[in-house]
Amino acid sequence: MVAGRRNPDAFNFFYTLLNMPKSLDPKCKKCRREGVKLFLKGEKCSTAKCPIIRRNYPPGAHGTKRKGRLTEYGTQLREKQKAKRIYGIFERQFRNYYEKAVNQTGDSQENLRRLLEMRFDNVVYRMGFAKSRTQARQMVGHGMFFVNNKKVNIPSYQMKPKDQISINEHKIKSKNFVDLEKSLETKDTISWIHVDPKNLSAKILNAPKGDELQQTFNPRLIIEFYSK
Repeated sequence: MVAGRRNPDAFNFFYTLLNMPKSLDPKCKKCRREGVKLFLKGEKCSTAKCPIIRRNYPPGAHGTKRKGRLTEYGTQLREKQKAKRIYGIFERQFRNYYEKAVNQTGDSQENLRRLLEMRFDNVVYRMGFAKSRTQARQMVGHGMFFVNNKKVNIPSYQMKPKDQISINEHKIKSKNFVDLEKSLETKDTISWIHVDPKNLSAKILNAPKGDELQQTFNPRLIIEFYSK
C-alpha cells in the first residue's frame, strides 16, 4: 500500500467494529439471570465449573432473596432476553428478525427460529468450527471464511440452501483451526449441514424446519411480546 493512503476496506471494518454496540456484561451472569445455561462460554458450560451449577440464582446482592412469580409480560420479556443473549443480538436487530418472521409466509414462530439459525455466525458454530457463538462471530468478522468462494465477514449474513462454506486459505494456519479435523470427526452432526472434516468445509443442505430447529427458547412468547 502506498504510504499516506488509507485502505478503505480496513478502515470501514475497524470503523464498524469500534462503533457497533457491545455487551460488556459477564457471560455467566447472563445465564444466571435467565436461570438456564445459554452456552455462551463454550466447553466451560459443560463442566462442573459452570457458575450456574454452583450459584443457581440471579446475580446481585439480593439474588438469593428474589421470590414471586413473573407476570405474563415478565415471562414474555425474559424469553425475548434469553433468545437475544443466546444469539448475541441487540434489540433493534432482534426486532427486525421478528418483523421479517411475521411478514414471511408460514408459521411466524418457525420463521423466527429459522432466521436466527441461518445467521452466518450461528452456522459456523453449528458446524463445530467455533466453540461458542461469540468466537464464531469474531472469526467471521476477521474474514476467516468464504461463502461460495467469496469472503464474507458479516456475522448476520443469511445463509441459503446449497451455500458452500470454506476456510480462507490465508487464515488456515490460525490457532483456531489447530486439530479441528480431529474434533469434527467426533462432533455430533447437524441434519441440515453437511460437514467435510478432511477438507474443513461445509454445505447447507436445506433450510432447517420442524424438528431440525433446536428448541432453545419459546418463540410463541416472543411473538406475543412484540405483537402487543
